[in-house]
Amino acid sequence: MLNLENFLTKEEEQQIVEAIQKAEKETSGEIRVHIEKTTSIAALDRAVEVFNLLNMHQTALKNGVLFYLAVDDKAFAICGDKGIDEVVPSDFWDSTKEVMMSHFKNGDFKQGLIDGIHKAGKQLQSHFPCAEDDKDELSNEISRG
Repeated sequence: MLNLENFLTKEEEQQIVEAIQKAEKETSGEIRVHIEKTTSIAALDRAVEVFNLLNMHQTALKNGVLFYLAVDDKAFAICGDKGIDEVVPSDFWDSTKEVMMSHFKNGDFKQGLIDGIHKAGKQLQSHFPCAEDDKDELSNEISRG
């Protein structure tokens, strides 16, 4: 069983936040990471709940992406808003999860998250380039439940 408090070190958290900042630098899209101990429902269903709780559905272009992890359950999901879901390839979220899972299986959660963020960021940059008046609509910090 992993402990939520020390699931990631402060340095690892900072590297993840920096990956989010880098990914968002060239896009109007928004990326968040949410980590919690456990969920009583399917990871994707909980990710959708958290997505709404974090007001990620309120981005102007509906291009938010949430990486959700339930640590004790060893479960995770990626939730993309309507705008990004409509433009990425149909297998994009599954292929992103596979990339992340390869790291997670080795206990490297930081790199799994960074690779997932990088992959989502590329798609966001491709479909939602940064506008001159773009502003960061949501926090880049990791949220916890």
